[in-house]
Amino acid sequence: MRKPRIGFVGVGAMGQCAHLRNYASIPECNVVAIAEIRPELGKRVANRYGVPRVYPDHAAMLAEEELDGIVASQPYSRHGVLLPELFEAGIPVFTEKPLTCSVAAGKKIIGALQGSSARHIVGYHKRSDPATMYARNLIAELKASRELGPMRYVRILMPAGDWIAGGFQDLMSSQETVPVLEHDALPSDMDEETQRSYDSFVNYYIHQVNLMRHLLGENYRPTHADPTGTLMVIESESGVPGTIEMSPYQTTIDWQEEALVAFEKGFVKLELPAPLVLNRPGKVTAFRDPGDGAVPTRVEPQMPWVHAMRQQALNFIDVLKGKDTPLCEAPEALDDLHVAVDYITLWKAAQAVE
Repeated sequence: MRKPRIGFVGVGAMGQCAHLRNYASIPECNVVAIAEIRPELGKRVANRYGVPRVYPDHAAMLAEEELDGIVASQPYSRHGVLLPELFEAGIPVFTEKPLTCSVAAGKKIIGALQGSSARHIVGYHKRSDPATMYARNLIAELKASRELGPMRYVRILMPAGDWIAGGFQDLMSSQETVPVLEHDALPSDMDEETQRSYDSFVNYYIHQVNLMRHLLGENYRPTHADPTGTLMVIESESGVPGTIEMSPYQTTIDWQEEALVAFEKGFVKLELPAPLVLNRPGKVTAFRDPGDGAVPTRVEPQMPWVHAMRQQALNFIDVLKGKDTPLCEAPEALDDLHVAVDYITLWKAAQAVE
């Protein structure tokens, strides 16, 4: 089987530093083309990463190239406009999170996807951190074996902090003007203030919304929002409670994101590094206290020195090879937008009462 041939649609900041930098250094694939509406930037980036061909837009690239996959790192408000055209190629397409900026636009994307042979992978990179992959498998095993009793609670903490962590140090830019492009509309049933709150939440905390479902292994719904916008309380389909704590404090030169999955007789704790950090995985702590005189144990397995964005690229290459991965697909990503709408509705109601 030949190495998968990948085309990039957009090589801005995230396109370069979160994605192309990783794919270009992975021997298991070939990045063969870039589509970039800023021609000078496209050429400079292609020269740096050894990409042989540059096109002025995705249509020109798709007309000429025989691709196995597309990485389209675009503003998420462009997804509903752009993705139906990319799906016509009938191959897997990767985009950053979230799916788009409204449930209505998300349904449009799903409809276009169902009318093609394409797949749409949404880039929740935290699912690809080696520590998350390890923790997710361990949690599933503990749920099935009931070795530590039933799952009791899931807590995710995500303070604001330095999410870049030096990851843009080799970013290339240009002085070119970006043309005015069409974007998806925010939810039409929200006033402007609510739209801003919703868009901010979706942009910043949708990772945690998705990670909650990933760790639970099932869907959930928000049940409470405090008026300050710091706490979301949820309940899973099977009745497991959980919380997402959104920046109860902040850091300036650190990143302190973590998740705790509690069972009756122990827990799995996941600590995640800054999103753009290089060569640093997360950390897992597994604590067991079975009782009956047994000595409690605390294990911290050593993760490989692979950062989440690189492992995400490896996982997408596996998708192109027909393998199963922990990556998120579009229908689940639409569920995240429903959760976001439900949370914002609860939050605004809590503010009105206060």
